[in-house]
Amino acid sequence: MPDLAFGRIGLGAANVGNLYTAMTDAAAHDLLQAAWDAGVRYFDTAPHYGLGLSERRLGAFLATKPRDEFLVSTKVGRLLRPNPAGVGTLDDENSFVVPADQKRVWDASADGIRASLDESLERLGLDRVDIVFLHDPERYDLAGGLATGLPAMVDLREQGLVSAIGVGSMSTDGLLAAANSGAIDLLMVAGRFTLAEQPALLDVIPACRTNGVGIVNASIFNSGLLATENPGANARYEYGAVPAAVLAKVQAIAAVCREFGVTLPEAALQYTLREDSVSTVIVGANRPAQIEQNVERMATTIPEELWDRLTEKGLIPA
Repeated sequence: MPDLAFGRIGLGAANVGNLYTAMTDAAAHDLLQAAWDAGVRYFDTAPHYGLGLSERRLGAFLATKPRDEFLVSTKVGRLLRPNPAGVGTLDDENSFVVPADQKRVWDASADGIRASLDESLERLGLDRVDIVFLHDPERYDLAGGLATGLPAMVDLREQGLVSAIGVGSMSTDGLLAAANSGAIDLLMVAGRFTLAEQPALLDVIPACRTNGVGIVNASIFNSGLLATENPGANARYEYGAVPAAVLAKVQAIAAVCREFGVTLPEAALQYTLREDSVSTVIVGANRPAQIEQNVERMATTIPEELWDRLTEKGLIPA
């Protein structure tokens, strides 16, 4: 895998694409500037995020920064095409507060992958990105997407158009197939390896170790459940309501954290970095204070005894 200077924490720019809530261009710039000022140098985006709005806003911000001082990743697999039927409506189906005058078209062919990258570069205003991820192939055609998309992405890497390639997914089946493909440098593991649950530990992470695949770990707060010190029944989990058993486990983890003077979000941010395959974690934010707080949380010292206690209680695996 290429030597990429991710840093321990990166910014996922879905919120910059008006995920759930609209923000102004100025507010988006302030959020990105806060991340930069806090030392964040890795930014992840996608055409999917706000139908290109995230890429455009991120690109406008990064245009003010030296190109060799940051890493940026985007996604391929979804092309944005005109959607006359959506004119006058919002992209509510995908939870982005943006006009639905474009639609997402799945295309993991060689031509589609190259078009996706070229169109992303135009929106970003960059001449290159560092990493491209095939985005959620399991949502369309996992086997077909990997069969055509990965060779096309290998070609991008061999041509020097990107430094690293990978697959981003919430599906352990998709992640495992990608890790064993022999083609990729990175996996973006979304919500499958967190302090609350670790299904990726069964097969995916061992495959990454065997194949030398690095992990960019995303959705480490399980959509919000682990982002507060004392989560309650109204906490968001995997974009929906939290099951009672999951909530009880997380509340027990939070209680152990308090014994050691550590908050649940601090532990959630740092837990997966104990695994050597994890190169960085990325978090989202919708206001500057959130990213600033998460950078501070990442710098907190967590005693090894905390992890030992959680293991003894069966709250995390050995």
